[in-house]
Amino acid sequence: MPFHFKRLHVITWGCQMNVYDSARMADVLAPLGYTPTNEPEDADMVILNTCHIRDRATEKVFSELGRLRVIKTARAEAGQRTILAVAGCVAQAEGKEILARAPYVDIVLGPQTYHRLPEMVAQASRAAGAVIDTDFPAESKFDHLPDAAAPQGGGLTAFLSIQEGCDKFCSFCVVPYTRGAEFSRPQAAILAEARRMVVSGAREITLLGQNVNAWHGEQPNGRPGTLASLLHALAEIPGLWRLRYTTSHPRDMDEDLIAAHRDLPQLMPFLHLPVQSGSDRMLAAMNRRHTAADYLRTVHSLRDARPDMAVSSDFIVGHPGETEADFEATLQLIRDVGFAQAFSFKYSPRPGTPAAGAPNQVPEAEKDRRLHALQDLLRAQQTAFNARCEGLTMPVLITGPGRRPGQIGGRSPYLQPVHLVGPASLIGQEIPVCIEAAHTNSLSGATLKEKACA
Repeated sequence: MPFHFKRLHVITWGCQMNVYDSARMADVLAPLGYTPTNEPEDADMVILNTCHIRDRATEKVFSELGRLRVIKTARAEAGQRTILAVAGCVAQAEGKEILARAPYVDIVLGPQTYHRLPEMVAQASRAAGAVIDTDFPAESKFDHLPDAAAPQGGGLTAFLSIQEGCDKFCSFCVVPYTRGAEFSRPQAAILAEARRMVVSGAREITLLGQNVNAWHGEQPNGRPGTLASLLHALAEIPGLWRLRYTTSHPRDMDEDLIAAHRDLPQLMPFLHLPVQSGSDRMLAAMNRRHTAADYLRTVHSLRDARPDMAVSSDFIVGHPGETEADFEATLQLIRDVGFAQAFSFKYSPRPGTPAAGAPNQVPEAEKDRRLHALQDLLRAQQTAFNARCEGLTMPVLITGPGRRPGQIGGRSPYLQPVHLVGPASLIGQEIPVCIEAAHTNSLSGATLKEKACA
């Protein structure tokens, strides 16, 4: 029987975990003959991999599905079948509503079931109705996935999922309900995938998890490990120059993990450590189970271990019950820490979460005012952090050509984009770069051959 090549288009929204998941769905479908295409109009199958974190997430899904329906109808009129699938966290949380409002969708699957995609595609191809699979299966999807086809994230940089789910149950967050309980992959499987990534050209790997520093996967000795022990094992892989991990919870920053930042040169001096609020009253309402002082102690310990450590964070303004004093406490925490960058959002209710039905919801106009004030402070801190990089020499991983002729670009240890003039032969190398100028979201510099630098 002849092997038919088909085209696959994946639209990815949300976090880096979704980026990883999208790539693995493509890996799962490759044996069925699906090859990637950048155009949905050319695709025999389109997957919309969704995120439930942002405001109006469900409505954005239906808006995008309306656009894809037009493409599917046009292809059908030309005699071409299009399988339309909705994956990810919105699919997990709103699967029945998706099928009720968009009956032209063929497959709805949750983030724990994409290893079963081939079976779903077969069912959708021969059945009149839609296929829905939003269970939390007893088996781990990682045990049933093929080897990753190539590094995710562009070749030199790669994402590697080591942990999924969350047991923290923050009052505002839907992740425990869409991703399930915490699950940690075994160390041997992680190391094997990391080695394949390095052989394929990856030089920087970012470990992913909804609560990545809670990783407790099985070690070769049969005992549960820690993220610190895993990082030490990964650091021994030849050719792996850089390690990062995200997203972390302050309660899981133990002494061994902090010491790993001191002891492992491969572990970059940049940590995303969400705090959400600087008010102890709000932190309790959010069920974060740490205080602002706890967070500050952790940051100070990290900087004691590695003085060049930079920190980014997440903030939510307008959580139910937040007063002006609570908001001012958040601003004070930001002043006390000094962030290299941060993400900030207005609180928006997520159906099924405790905060969604909480009293004392903050008016939208007040949320807007607080968000603008908070972002002004964070933007000033990011600008100041970038400015302090001027005149320094930084190791920069050159990842590709720049936007202008003769320009190349890469990333600093602090994840800042760095642009400089240089030959394409430097792509794939980590080189010292003198930082000449700082911009709001990037740096520009020169190789040491071109300019002397401190």
